[in-house]
Amino acid sequence: MSFKEGQQFSLKKIDQPYESGVNFTKLSTEGLEELWKHTLNNGMHGLCFSMYEDGQGPGNKITEHQVDRRMQVIKPYTKWVRSFSCIEGNEFIPRMAHKHGINTLVGAWLGDDLEKNEEELEALIALAKEGCVDIAAVGNEVMYREELTEAQLLEYILRVKEALPGIPVGYVDAYYEFTQRPKIAKACDVILANCYPYWEGCSQEDSLNHIQKMFGEAVDAAQGKKVIITESGWPSEGGSLRGAFSSKENAMRYFINVQKWSKEANIDLFYFSSFDESWKVGTEGDVGAYWGLWDKNEKLKF
Repeated sequence: MSFKEGQQFSLKKIDQPYESGVNFTKLSTEGLEELWKHTLNNGMHGLCFSMYEDGQGPGNKITEHQVDRRMQVIKPYTKWVRSFSCIEGNEFIPRMAHKHGINTLVGAWLGDDLEKNEEELEALIALAKEGCVDIAAVGNEVMYREELTEAQLLEYILRVKEALPGIPVGYVDAYYEFTQRPKIAKACDVILANCYPYWEGCSQEDSLNHIQKMFGEAVDAAQGKKVIITESGWPSEGGSLRGAFSSKENAMRYFINVQKWSKEANIDLFYFSSFDESWKVGTEGDVGAYWGLWDKNEKLKF
């Protein structure tokens, strides 16, 4: 989640033409479901990996078998997976991904617990030396959460870059953080930007234009470096935020549009997320449990 007060959708901010996306007005519900299935079956660049079953959450130790089972579910649909941590069973994600021929964007989860940060960074470096890491992400939205200083984060990024000279190293945060923090953008080999029209209260109808604007801002901050959209998605139920409404239809429409646009524009995008995870209700409200393409029982939603 990367919503911040002051970061709100506005048509007035869009001052150039954008891809308008699919015209859904003539599609029945059945037609929308068929187009969603067709888009999914065509495959996607990347998918954020949801590790936790119902009743599980961060802090639970997850088994290799559980990760492998879920990896086999998503294998036919994605070229890359993204993980968020390197401990407590998360280390199995890049290993199982490579076992199944899937590329990996592997993240070390950072926060205000400095001892745990060390454990995460050491595990990330070890996984990379095993050959399981194709892109390394040093932290996720830790500037947004204000859990570290910029100087602390820069030290972590530079340490991982020094340890892994042959692997692209970046940091994941909301797209606007790279504009506001040029030192971090400069330190990264690749810019890893989270882009959520939903969390900025944008309607589904305007969401494709808005994510293109978000991506454009990240590209400007990158100054020639590659930009990857590391998270973007839409909840299938759970409520609303200003003009953004969660529903199965809106989730399908958003998925179809961003997959079509990112493929045609040759943009690497990791969709959020693979499976619904109930534990997220505590941090994001009701919508937190409904971002998956598959439900919590690993069944395709639509």
